[in-house]
Amino acid sequence: PRLTRSDYIEKIEALRRHILRGDCYEINFCQEFFAEQVPAALSPELLYQSLVRASPNPFSAYYRRQSSTLLCASPERFLARRGNKLISQPIKGTAPRYPGNVMVVDLVRNDLSQICQRGTVQVDELFGVYSYPQVHQMISTISGRVAEGVGFADILKATFPMGSMTGAPKTRVMQLIEAYEGTDRGLFSGSVGYISPEGDFDFNVVIRSLLYNSLTRYLSYRVGSGITWYSKPADEYEECLLKAKAIQKVLEEGGYYS
Repeated sequence: PRLTRSDYIEKIEALRRHILRGDCYEINFCQEFFAEQVPAALSPELLYQSLVRASPNPFSAYYRRQSSTLLCASPERFLARRGNKLISQPIKGTAPRYPGNVMVVDLVRNDLSQICQRGTVQVDELFGVYSYPQVHQMISTISGRVAEGVGFADILKATFPMGSMTGAPKTRVMQLIEAYEGTDRGLFSGSVGYISPEGDFDFNVVIRSLLYNSLTRYLSYRVGSGITWYSKPADEYEECLLKAKAIQKVLEEGGYYS
């Protein structure tokens, strides 16, 4: 771990003080787990296959660019387009524990309202509970009809980065994330997806993922949770470990060296 348990709890308490002062309402805070100089024989392909067997999820992706590889077993959709309809499905929490969780839904509604026809943005499902191999996730579905003349770049500008991985208000929480997390997220909490020739697209949220650099032999993953005033730091730490369970299990089992 990049942070000790006590360091993590101290940072969460500091973020709760920011919330109390009114700096923000909710913030997604992530921590990194890493290994340096892993054996050169590590096979990203075999590791990815092990990961998706242990944690089969609908938005998984294997992406390699030069020496950097993403091994992603994501359960979350960032944004999809079907015709002139946009769909976002943020994950927030494993149960409706805190009223503050609706903030992310409101944030997504606000993002979509900037590029959708007036009156078309709606919440199709609020806090639907879906079961995955390690956790039960609370997923909301928000949709809207794209306004005339709005292009792909306009859509990304209005909606990225996704509210489920930042918090509210976006600008302030991104400043706090940079100050408190200590290391850059990189591709984590970004997005991988595709665009069809017709202009439809589907993009995930890069979570439940391993990042590997074959030159430096640096392997890492991050986990996080949405922090509100009602958050209990020790419980948030345990939730992070639960989310990382599939990755930890795969790494402990081995079988991914060529």
